Amino acid sequence: MALNVKVVSATSEIWSGEATQVIANTLEGQIGILAGHQPVLAILAQGEVRVTTANGEKVTVNAEDGFLSVDHDAVTIVAGEAVLVS
Repeated sequence: MALNVKVVSATSEIWSGEATQVIANTLEGQIGILAGHQPVLAILAQGEVRVTTANGEKVTVNAEDGFLSVDHDAVTIVAGEAVLVS
């Protein structure tokens, strides 16, 4: 089972694809998301969003000012500013 992940900024799509894990910083602390995660809506804190892709690659995005949504294995991260690091 995989997560469908989309990371977007106010101006463009930064990264999208299938992943096995997403880790992000929220105002309430760090959150780790795996397939089957309960629905959640959280406000992003400034920092890294780390995605482990379905083929094991690591993707890192620096993001700030936005939110994270999880629903039915779909993870959407909308940031005011986001930059792909790796």
